[in-house]
Amino acid sequence: MGLTLLLSVFVLGLAIGLPVAVTLGLSSMAYLLFADIPFVVIPQKMYAGMDSFVLLCIPGFILAGNLMNSGGITERIIRFANALVGWMRGGLAQANIAASMLFGGISGTAVADVASVGGMMIPGMKKAGYPAAFSAAVTAASSTVGPMIPPSVPMIIVGSLSGMSVGKLFLGGAIPGILMGLAMMVTTVILARRHSFPREPWQGMKELFSSFTGAIWAIAMTVLIVGGLLTGYTTPTETAIVACLYAMLVGLFVYRELPWRAIPGIITNSAISSAGILVLVGTANVFGWILVSERIPQMLADGVLSVTQNKFIVILLINLLLLFVGMFMETIAALIILFVPLQTLALAVGIDPLHFAVFAVMNLMIGLTTPPVGVCLFVAANIARLPLSPVIRAITPYILTNIFMLLMVSYFPPLSTWLPNRLMP
Repeated sequence: MGLTLLLSVFVLGLAIGLPVAVTLGLSSMAYLLFADIPFVVIPQKMYAGMDSFVLLCIPGFILAGNLMNSGGITERIIRFANALVGWMRGGLAQANIAASMLFGGISGTAVADVASVGGMMIPGMKKAGYPAAFSAAVTAASSTVGPMIPPSVPMIIVGSLSGMSVGKLFLGGAIPGILMGLAMMVTTVILARRHSFPREPWQGMKELFSSFTGAIWAIAMTVLIVGGLLTGYTTPTETAIVACLYAMLVGLFVYRELPWRAIPGIITNSAISSAGILVLVGTANVFGWILVSERIPQMLADGVLSVTQNKFIVILLINLLLLFVGMFMETIAALIILFVPLQTLALAVGIDPLHFAVFAVMNLMIGLTTPPVGVCLFVAANIARLPLSPVIRAITPYILTNIFMLLMVSYFPPLSTWLPNRLMP
């Protein structure tokens, strides 16, 4: 009865549109009240969920991304991406995807990507003659690449939950993230030819070189992050702090577009964003503790294994579950609640834990663009000033493309395990 009450309050909270963190907290309180467990458990378990050195990466990378974005980085990345691929059919859409791949190495979050890149690219694409719905759709779809390419906030969460190396998780998502971006570019070529989207003139090697030198400091930030982790000179948390210092110095003294007076506001906004994530981590940890106390992870594993122990079928079932959950639940909450139970199931059938982590995160990234609760979908539609329905129709080819890439990563483990095992054995 207590578990039924927990899940009922949780589903009701989501249905009426309460924030996920509030819904998790209220449903946990309802369970504790019914089970006559003191409410002191809530702050204890919330603190236990947030008391992780690895989680300090999150405010660090969020602050670094905001500093770089406020320092003129978005414009330079878009300029370089346009010079690199803008000459192709549907060139601005291609530049949009390329910019998201580059920006993903800075922000670590999909929402930051769609807001920053979309704020410039969607109006520009509309002005150049692209349909508004398509402009929003390609922006939302390409933003899902960002959290796969290091740094990645979801991968940091997974590292804190599982104890796996954050550096290996970062590298594990790199190849799948790049492949997702390339696959979406192929899809864009097909759509551009079918609908006769415009192309930009080739701007020449001089512009390509000039735009590259303008964006090099931004691209170097990804190299700095990955290089620090690979060499072992810095931990993930230390790397995030180094990235903040680097971003501030570049914005202040290299690009000279980051005014000193803007820094307190950037720090405040980054702190608010980080606090929202950590509160979500805390309340999800209370919810997860209740599920574990009710033996839900073990029941889930035993239930599936009683039906099949075939690894390939189990992978398919996990993908279907996560794709469904991603349609309704925020990524971090879904990871904290479901990752450990599903990892138990994955390990039981011999799935590599790193491989499982990568395709689990990839599933939930796709969920950011699927209705009814696709956050990136909402942000892109708001920027384009459109209702959701035309954007959903326009994004469908990209969702199908990403699901195809998900199946490739799910059933070919070296795509996610080869690079980290090679560089961080």
